[in-house]
Amino acid sequence: MGGHGAMTIALKNPGRYKSVSAFSPICSPLNCPWGDKVLSNYLGADKSNWQQYDTVALTKAVPKEQHLSVLVDQGDADNFLAEQLKTDLLIDAAQVAEFPMQIRMQRQYDHSYFFIATFIGEHIAFHAQALG
Repeated sequence: MGGHGAMTIALKNPGRYKSVSAFSPICSPLNCPWGDKVLSNYLGADKSNWQQYDTVALTKAVPKEQHLSVLVDQGDADNFLAEQLKTDLLIDAAQVAEFPMQIRMQRQYDHSYFFIATFIGEHIAFHAQALG
């Protein structure tokens, strides 16, 4: 499963999960070309129907008492970052919603296998601690 899917499923079902993590997820399909293409084909042109698949929108909607542990790693050299991934919007949404997400921008990493291989151990430890 990609990071976008993991994030939206966990945020829509906070009582079912203790933690979620993602590498370079698409954070706001409401605000990127991928979302326009994919979600319009699946859900139609009405963007209000897309909100349940938008991590930024879901972050703002989850009640504080249902916040779960979240870890996102994003490479700052990822060529999809500005146009497609919109991590900056998730950072802003988490601050506004007072949702204590760990969103880490990793210097000089892109959207590659090596990025995931470098940090996967930390993600496993993060989930082990949440299950503690």
